[in-house]
Amino acid sequence: MQNRILSAAFSLMAMSGAAMAQSYSWDLANEYGESTIMGQADQVFIEAVQEASGGEMTITGHYGGSIGYKSVDQFDAVGDGALDMADTITTSLSGIEPLFLLSSLPFIANTNADAKLLWEVARPHYEELFDKHNQVLLWATPWPPSGIWAQEPITSAEEMKDLKIRGWDASGVRTLSNAGSTAVQISWADTVPQLAAGSINSVLTSADGGASSKFWEFLDDFTAVNYSMALNMTHMNKDIYDSLTPEQQDIIRAAAEKASDAAWEDLEKRVEQNFEEMRANGVTITTDVPADFLEFLRQSGQEVYDEWLSNVGPVGQQILDEYAEKRGS
Repeated sequence: MQNRILSAAFSLMAMSGAAMAQSYSWDLANEYGESTIMGQADQVFIEAVQEASGGEMTITGHYGGSIGYKSVDQFDAVGDGALDMADTITTSLSGIEPLFLLSSLPFIANTNADAKLLWEVARPHYEELFDKHNQVLLWATPWPPSGIWAQEPITSAEEMKDLKIRGWDASGVRTLSNAGSTAVQISWADTVPQLAAGSINSVLTSADGGASSKFWEFLDDFTAVNYSMALNMTHMNKDIYDSLTPEQQDIIRAAAEKASDAAWEDLEKRVEQNFEEMRANGVTITTDVPADFLEFLRQSGQEVYDEWLSNVGPVGQQILDEYAEKRGS
């Protein structure tokens, strides 16, 4: 009799434990394609969470804007809980928080090492902003250096005047406009349709972005001016994150670190692969860019720096000073 009672008690405990066990299923939105460097980092994160949680935490990636949100919309959607998490080009969010424009300031960082250092210096400040908007910053993925996709090499101020060019944020649009082009801010999802319609004839973006969307169907040249190395940041709704156990939060954090490491390690190799694919599809890559033209572009972006510092306040100068000190410049 006693054995039956004990057996029944253990059965109830097992049933109770099974009932208490909870599985999670989340969506991760990304306006960019799965083959991009950020799309691949997302996949590393998704697989790491799945494996470490034993399948109890699953994430579905939605690429190319397929879930219905553009980058500028994803931020509020995650904060409000309409999206669980997203991978967003945060320079498009400068209208919400001007600090997000940092990585897109013209020529502030055009090497992998500089871009990573700038991210590390600014990360605590980014984290505060995400927390302010009910979100948790997980990691950042760097874009390879951006250049000008056009129908011919762009190596002089005079050639800038012929461009109807897409910029991804206000910083790029202002700089390109100051340089004499007709510049417009267009989301990534709308860029290829605008090229196809002839509304624009050039794009400021990385080789990676252009290759992932087969820009060679419209444009013949990529001029590697190394304008900036913008960041995508992957962020999660804070209410969801806070509802997890410490162990589950550790799984999320460890997976995010794996995704970040994979993205930064892939950066150099990614540029080489992009160039190889572009050349195979008839794209000329112009790397011999005159120094006086690069200086012209830098001067065209000077007011962007000045306005950014005015909008951000003392924290902006603090970040730039710490970055310069650690960079040794």
